[in-house]
Amino acid sequence: MDEDRQDDFFGQFAPAAGVHRSPPPAGTGPREAIVYRRSASARNYRLSLGRDGVAVATIPQRGTLREAERFVELNSEWLERARQRQRRRPRAPDTWTVGTRVLWRGQLEEIRTAAPGERPSVCLGADVFRVPSLEGDLKPALVGRFIRSAKVELPARAWELAAQTRMGVTRVSVRDQRSRWGSCTAEGAISLNWRLILTPESVRDYIILHELMHLREMNHSQRFWECVEAVFPAWREAERWIKRNGGHAGL
Repeated sequence: MDEDRQDDFFGQFAPAAGVHRSPPPAGTGPREAIVYRRSASARNYRLSLGRDGVAVATIPQRGTLREAERFVELNSEWLERARQRQRRRPRAPDTWTVGTRVLWRGQLEEIRTAAPGERPSVCLGADVFRVPSLEGDLKPALVGRFIRSAKVELPARAWELAAQTRMGVTRVSVRDQRSRWGSCTAEGAISLNWRLILTPESVRDYIILHELMHLREMNHSQRFWECVEAVFPAWREAERWIKRNGGHAGL
């Protein structure tokens, strides 16, 4: 079992057939339902809790839904502990105003009013962003500008790292993914979460290289992690940063 993350967080597998959702117990929310997925590549039953709060029980090819439900019941205490840890994680504020601290380039930066000019602007660290107004919620305007930067910077870096590692990438896209930092296909199409622009450069590079190594091993086997280790030895530190700070980015 992988605590506080999804086993298919980086596109490890897709359900071969059949997705079943168990109704949540009385008094719980929809995010506490259990999703059952059958996987042709899974050898064992697996239970994971995604960053979106949804628990996923993976059923191996020859497994049964009844056995999967029993597996979940046996591991219900682990799942509750994982959910409690997830609730304690820091989360990005829903509303951003002048004075709010938000994640930007790996640091929690306070939104400050920029020097007076023709148009209202705010600062995050050394960066200045124009906004329609200094009043009200600044989040929509700032997120829009973050996404624009991500669509320029992330593909450029992905192509650069692909060239360095000699990986045959066919396409790089930037998307608004709510539970994944990145994904890839066997055809060489890489998809990156725009929120990587909020992380340190080392974390950004780790996620990109992680996806590139999936072009060698489309799984999370020992061989896959050996590939990651070869191109990014500090991957464990990057994983720890994600676990501790991902909530500030909204994941």
